[in-house]
Amino acid sequence: MLLYLHGFRSSPQSFKSRVVQDRMRAWGVEKYFACPMLNVSPSLAIAQAEAAIRGARAGGETDIAIIGSSLGGFYARWLAEKHGCRAVLLNPAVHPWTDLERYLGEQPLYHGGGSVVVERKHLQELLDLRVDAITRPERYYLLAATGDEVLDYREMIAACPGARIRVIEGSDHGISEFEEYVDDVLAFCGYTPNGKTVA
Repeated sequence: MLLYLHGFRSSPQSFKSRVVQDRMRAWGVEKYFACPMLNVSPSLAIAQAEAAIRGARAGGETDIAIIGSSLGGFYARWLAEKHGCRAVLLNPAVHPWTDLERYLGEQPLYHGGGSVVVERKHLQELLDLRVDAITRPERYYLLAATGDEVLDYREMIAACPGARIRVIEGSDHGISEFEEYVDDVLAFCGYTPNGKTVA
């Protein structure tokens, strides 16, 4: 299974999520794609991701890979450490318990209307999910854009020593040219135009 974790205030309708799903559909491996609508509560979001992983394993899927964008990248690091799976981090949040301090209260969602309420307890939930140091760095692939207007790409690099790292000159937080990188990302996760390659 390939589990895509979207970012803060985003959804399964995010640009990068749709690019990944569309490419997997074109390659005939869309059945492996999963992208839950994550709860604003970090502990509940992690529970959703873990439920997806358990479901995949119960269905016979032993090979799990995760793509996480922004806050989803923060979650992906924690999940990769716990489950020993590969993770692609797209402009990941490194210390969201401080980044989200300024977003306390009601916040509009990017897709489909609606809003979420960020509570102070959510910051502690994020702190509880921090990963002080990654292990087995070869299972991580970081894409970090120098033009990220939200997060500092240098902090992302410092948080992933030994990982495969692609520094994108310029760009933005959303990696608006992500279609240029999706094949490489999927190859790292074990997918090619010929199907699934990692057993």
